[in-house]
Amino acid sequence: MANAPPQAAVALPPGITFDSIRLDTKPTASLECSQVPSSGTSKCANILVVFLNGLIAPQTFWLPVMSLILLRLKSTQGMTVNPSRPQMLAYDRYGQGRSTDRDPSDEGKEPGYGHDVLDAVHDLHQLISQVSSPADGGVPKKILFVANSIGCAMARLYAQTYPGTVAGMLLLDSIMANSDFVSLFPDPDGADFDAGSLPAGVTPAMLRETRDKFRAVFHPSVKNPEGLDRRSLAGLLPHADRPFLSQGYAGAPPHVTVVGHDPAHFAKESLEGSMATPLVISDNYTNPTWHLYNCGLVKTTSADRAVGPVIAANCGHFIQRDDPALVAGLACDLIQKLSAET
Repeated sequence: MANAPPQAAVALPPGITFDSIRLDTKPTASLECSQVPSSGTSKCANILVVFLNGLIAPQTFWLPVMSLILLRLKSTQGMTVNPSRPQMLAYDRYGQGRSTDRDPSDEGKEPGYGHDVLDAVHDLHQLISQVSSPADGGVPKKILFVANSIGCAMARLYAQTYPGTVAGMLLLDSIMANSDFVSLFPDPDGADFDAGSLPAGVTPAMLRETRDKFRAVFHPSVKNPEGLDRRSLAGLLPHADRPFLSQGYAGAPPHVTVVGHDPAHFAKESLEGSMATPLVISDNYTNPTWHLYNCGLVKTTSADRAVGPVIAANCGHFIQRDDPALVAGLACDLIQKLSAET
């Protein structure tokens, strides 16, 4: 919901490598990836952690999280000669971040309206099939998605499209996939509009201006630099709380941890950012609606495998940027849970 400013420089451990990968299904274009190979003999090594970007923050925003995960896992295993760690993968989608190649499937289509989120999910499945080394016994690795914004929608769609593959999801301030980001706010020009019902401090003029700004920037029809068409997203994921993801890895529902932004921090950022959204608008409309959506996401798995919504203190929409230690800790919690399961 805001532009992501530059992140602080971070010293990367040597375990993270950078690669260009061409999908077998799209051999004319490359995806830029950051990877960590698995190591050790524990069940931790049988996990593949995949980081999924939003529209704005590219894979580089995951590097501090990846580094902290490695440090945490190493510290918990003490002086182990060959500490166990999961395989990790972050990448930039076509036309995003370091992946300068465009999606080959967009050729001949209207610019900006080529591939959609489900197409990106199919590409992700192909990428995972090419980079994931089998776990012990040749069985596929457990997939753990760590996702932000529209990446959370991709994680959910992947779990639906490829049942039996996803063991866990850490959803960081998910996009409200079923929203047009304009209807969040009452229409002051609507036939049933009642100005007398507005919260204190909210005016019709304020609503009209906010709706116009959000329509110009966040509406699903607005094009983005990577050419990811969002117009079909509400139809693909019309509800926050369903479908219920009953068929995760090995037939069990996935572990799902849902994290939301700090309402006060988000409202302050929205006021001070390019949108200049009044605090009273964020407090009365954006924040409550987003929290309700996050409450729905928790219900996509069984209650005993759900955590949240966790509120990320002092974090805006880009939680992985604002508090990478929190994200790494929550990811390690999920890694520990997955390691304990057969």
